[in-house]
Amino acid sequence: MEKNSRPNWDNPMQFIMACVSYAVGLGNVWRFPYLCQMHGGGGFLIPYLIMLVLEGVPLFYMELAIGQKMRLGSIGAWAAISPYLGGVGFASVVTSLYLCLYYNIINAWSFWYLFHSFQPVLPWAVCPVNSNLTGPLEECERATPTQYFFYRETLNISPSIDEKGSIHTGQALCLLLAWVMVYLFVVRGVKSTGKVVYFTATFPYLVLLVYLIRGVTLHGAINGLKYMFTPKMEHLANPITWINAATQIFFSLGLGFGSLIAFASYNEYNNNFERQAIVVSAINSGTSIFASIVTFAIYGFKATINYESCLERMRLLMLNGFDLAEDTINIEDVLDWMVKLNSTYPDKFAGLADRVETCSLENELNTAVEGTGLAFIVYSEAIKNMPLSQFWSVLYFFMLLLLGMGSMLGNITAIITPLRDFKVISRNMSNEVFNGLVCLFLFLLGLSFSTPPGNYWFTMFNDYAANFSLLFVVLIEIITVSYIYGIKRFEKDIEDMLGHRPNWFWKIMWAVVSPLLLISLFLFYIINYIQGGTATYQAWDKEQGKSVVREYPVYGQVFIGLLLVSSVSCVPITALHAWYKKRAHGKRNRQRTINTVSL
Repeated sequence: MEKNSRPNWDNPMQFIMACVSYAVGLGNVWRFPYLCQMHGGGGFLIPYLIMLVLEGVPLFYMELAIGQKMRLGSIGAWAAISPYLGGVGFASVVTSLYLCLYYNIINAWSFWYLFHSFQPVLPWAVCPVNSNLTGPLEECERATPTQYFFYRETLNISPSIDEKGSIHTGQALCLLLAWVMVYLFVVRGVKSTGKVVYFTATFPYLVLLVYLIRGVTLHGAINGLKYMFTPKMEHLANPITWINAATQIFFSLGLGFGSLIAFASYNEYNNNFERQAIVVSAINSGTSIFASIVTFAIYGFKATINYESCLERMRLLMLNGFDLAEDTINIEDVLDWMVKLNSTYPDKFAGLADRVETCSLENELNTAVEGTGLAFIVYSEAIKNMPLSQFWSVLYFFMLLLLGMGSMLGNITAIITPLRDFKVISRNMSNEVFNGLVCLFLFLLGLSFSTPPGNYWFTMFNDYAANFSLLFVVLIEIITVSYIYGIKRFEKDIEDMLGHRPNWFWKIMWAVVSPLLLISLFLFYIINYIQGGTATYQAWDKEQGKSVVREYPVYGQVFIGLLLVSSVSCVPITALHAWYKKRAHGKRNRQRTINTVSL
C-alpha cells in the first residue's frame, strides 16, 4: 500500500486530541474514584502509577506503532502481520460493537438528565405527589428522590430481568439523538472527527476545573479530601488492589478495542508516536487523579450533609422523647447526650431503640459507589443541595455527555475503519452511507436497553461483554509482536518510522513484563469467574425502595457465556479459515502441476 493513499489527520495535535478524547472517558470520573475509595485512598496511586509504567504506556505505544506502520484498521493490520491473525482484528471489532451498543445508552441518559435540568425545581430534588394529592409516592418515600428519578422516571425499571415491557419513548428519543450526534461526528471519517475532538477533548477539563473550584468551597468538602489524601498503606498488601490498578490502567487507556490502531493508521508515516503515547497516557492518568479530587470534594459535601441530617434527626428524637427544651441539645453534642440519656434513663431510651440511628461521618465516606450509581445518583444528590443547582446540573451532565461522546468517537472508529478497509463490505458505498448504516444498525439493536428490563441487560454487557475478550486480545497482540512477528523486526519498523530504535525499557516491557502481567490478569479473571458461582445482578425492589441481589436466569447465564466466547472465538475461527484456504490453494497448485506434467 502506498504511504500517501490514506487520509491523514491535519496535524499531530489533532491525533493527540482524538486519543485524549477517546481515552479520557466516563471511567475516569466514576471508576477511578471508586477504586481509590475501596483501596486505601491516596495509597492506591502507588500501584496505579507502577502499573501505568509497566503495562499501560508500553501497550499503548505498541498499538500506535502497529497502526501507523500498517496504515490499516485492526483487521487489516493483524492480517498483514499474519493471515492467521486476522481474527484478532475481528475480535476487536466485535468487542467494540458490544461496547457501542450499551455505551451510547449512557449518553442517552445524560441527554435525559440534561433536558430535565432546565426546570425551576430539579425533578430529582423532591418526590412527586401521589394520585390523591395527599403525600409523596410511596416508592419515592421508601427510597430517595434521586433514586426514584433514576430507576422509575429515567429507566422505568422492572423488578427483574424476566419482566417484559414496551420501549421507554423518552429514552428511545434520547438514544436516537445520541446516535445522530455520533453520526454527525464521524460522517466524513477522519476529516470530521478531527474537527470535533478539539471540543470533546478540552471542554470537560474546563467543567472539571469549575467544579473543582466550586467543590472545594462546599461545606464538608475538606472531609472528602482528607479521606482521599490519607493513604491506608495496609491495602498495598492486598493483591486485589494491584489487580484492580492494572485492570483500571488497561481499560482506561482503551487497549485492545482497535481504536488506537485505527486512529494511528491516519498518521503521517514518520509521526513521532513514541512521544505521543507517553503524553496521552500521562494526560489520561492525570485526569483520573484530577477527577478524583473533584469527586472526593463532592463526596465530602454529601457525606457531611447526610451526617448532619442524621444528627439533627437524633437531636429531635432526644428532645421529643425526653421532653427537653429546644436549646438543651446542640447538633455538636447530640452524641454525648445520647450516651448520657441512655445511662440515666435506660428503660425510656430502650423504648426509642427502633428509631435510633448510628450517625458516623466515617461510615458515610466509606460508602463506595461506582458506575451509574455514582454518575446519576450520588452526583445528583449532591447537586440538588447546591445553590443554583440547575446551573451545576446543566454543567455536569453536559460534561458527562462530552466524555461519553468523545469515547464513542473512538469506539465507532474501531468498527468503521477496519470494515472500510475490508473492501468486500463497503467497496461501492460512500463514507456517509456506510457510516450511517453502521450507526442505524447499532441504534436499532440498542433500543432493547430502553425497555423496563433494559438496565439489567446493560449491566450484563458492562460486566461481561468486554473485560475477558480485551484481556485475551491484548495478550495475543503482545505475544504476536514479541514472539511471532519478532521484537527485532518490530524494532526495525519503529526505526523506519522514527529514525531510531526503541530503548531497552520498551523491549523488556514488551518481551517479559507486560506478557506476564497480562497472563496473570487473564488467569485471575478466569479463576474469579469460576469461583464466583452463579452470576448475579442488582434488581430494583420498589416495595423496599432499594436494590436487591438476584441471580440471572438460565437464559441470562447462557447469554453471558455467548458474550464471553463470541469475540474470542473470532481468533481460532479466522485462523482455521486461513489454514483451510492455504491448504485448498496448495491442492489446486499441485493439481495444476500434475495436469501440466501429464500434458
